[in-house]
Amino acid sequence: MHEHYDNHLAVRLDQWRQASQRSGYAGVVIFAGNRQLWFRDDQGYPFKVNPYFAGLVPLLDHPNCCIAIDADGAKPQLLYWQTEDFWHQPPSDPTGYWVDHFDVVVVSNQAAIQQALPADQEHWVAIDPAGSAAANFAATNPETVLTAIDFQRAVKTDYELACMREASRIGVNGHRAAHAAFLSGASEFDIHQIYCQASGQTQHELPYANIVALAPHGAILHYQHQARSVDSAPALLIDAGGQYLGYCADITRTWSTDADFEALIDAVDALQQRICAEVRDGYEFPKLHAFAHQQLASLMANADILESSADEALAKGITSAFLPHGLGHLLGLQVHDRGGHSADVAGTPLPPPDAHPWLRLTRPLQTGMVVTIEPGIYFIESLLAPLRAGASAKLINWRRVDQLTPLGGIRVEDNICITGRGHENLTRDAFAAIDGC
Repeated sequence: MHEHYDNHLAVRLDQWRQASQRSGYAGVVIFAGNRQLWFRDDQGYPFKVNPYFAGLVPLLDHPNCCIAIDADGAKPQLLYWQTEDFWHQPPSDPTGYWVDHFDVVVVSNQAAIQQALPADQEHWVAIDPAGSAAANFAATNPETVLTAIDFQRAVKTDYELACMREASRIGVNGHRAAHAAFLSGASEFDIHQIYCQASGQTQHELPYANIVALAPHGAILHYQHQARSVDSAPALLIDAGGQYLGYCADITRTWSTDADFEALIDAVDALQQRICAEVRDGYEFPKLHAFAHQQLASLMANADILESSADEALAKGITSAFLPHGLGHLLGLQVHDRGGHSADVAGTPLPPPDAHPWLRLTRPLQTGMVVTIEPGIYFIESLLAPLRAGASAKLINWRRVDQLTPLGGIRVEDNICITGRGHENLTRDAFAAIDGC
């Protein structure tokens, strides 16, 4: 992937320069961010690098650094924070395939940063997560600049795609180990630990907090706990990813030891693959989301969950109670990459449809984008209760729903890159490479 970095950096630098010029600025300084302490404490949160910084250099654990990009095209400057410290291990000297592309200035304190920054800061813009270093700049985190960058970084470079393929491999290693742990009767906590071990990631290196949900917990979309004990767990929904050089994989699989529920999982998996088969350049994502609900209505009819036809259930909005989230989202340096609701670099809004307000992506698909495709079916009592009490109650086989509710829910999620010939399934390719088929 290193051979693709030169072109990647050139593309991204050009986008930053153009965004600065369009907004009337002489350049942009992108800060990596700094470590934040807990309230009234000398311990702090794990450092999370500014994704706009990580999109230019593969420095994920280097707070206090920044990059200055002159809109006129001069070589970008990297202010590299390096201090003597006997409490913590200081950063090593900057080395690697990326170093020669920057004018590297080593700094050891904030005064040195201010001295090295452009003298005419009042004409520059700062991209600063904390906002603490940007007092002398013309603007901090201006929407006109960030919106343009968000829109453009939805289309990945070859370097980024190579990183995301590796992130997928890392995540799939974890999923395979988690599946085996589930079959052995492990708890949510143990499955999480085994996932981290197999994927070679610490808790804080994960791209997002793992969702490890046994049985009924699978009906909680962002289930946040990890139970230490196991009480009859015939199903596991695990949403867990991988991270490589800042780029993310976002993968969900559901498994069960209950034959009936496993058959339903297989049906959702087949549904998900039918949706993936539709993915191509130019396809409007809201239409793909609507197609997913059509497919889900048919699945529910075939699984004896409906007392009505699939068409009637769809027309009455029944499927939204069983699939309340959007079909997918942009993926990259952030698990939910920004820019999903913009029509252009100016940020012309593309709001989600009223019927599906949680849809994170409303843009047409474009070659180079990476998106998640993650349909599911869930048995969430807070969403089912209004149906039980409403006029559409007769459309649902409640005996069947009550049978499935203790098992929680099902989600199958792959990461898909749109190509000129259709798409590349980063997730399925990683599973196939590991499984040898």
